[in-house]
Amino acid sequence: MPFYWCNIAVSDPLRLRTTTVMTIVAGALIGGLVTLSSVGAGALGAAMLFFLYPRMRPVTIVGTDLAHAVPVAAIAGLGHMHLGTVDFVLLANLLAGSLPGIYLGSHAGMRLPDDIMRPILAGMLLLIGIRMAI
Repeated sequence: MPFYWCNIAVSDPLRLRTTTVMTIVAGALIGGLVTLSSVGAGALGAAMLFFLYPRMRPVTIVGTDLAHAVPVAAIAGLGHMHLGTVDFVLLANLLAGSLPGIYLGSHAGMRLPDDIMRPILAGMLLLIGIRMAI
């Protein structure tokens, strides 16, 4: 029985190598896009991870994506703060709404079954994509 790493059989080295390289490319793309356009790292990252790791649990994808998005957005934000392009009152208002949302969303994500969570996440990503296209 093969050993599984991120739901990819290690006995398939070509697929493992390709997925690893594509994950690194996706991270670089997200980092550049977040800094240049302020596009949500979470929306793009989650969509890319769903395609790269289709067997991974949705809550794991979201958690991994958030763990990636937070430092990327923080570094991009520090760059903008250095440039003087941050509105701190607006930032405080965003945090006031985001922190309770993070708490509630993370607890709900752990309790929802995967077959309910996937369509919810797919629908949210579709709406975000449509909104970005308009």
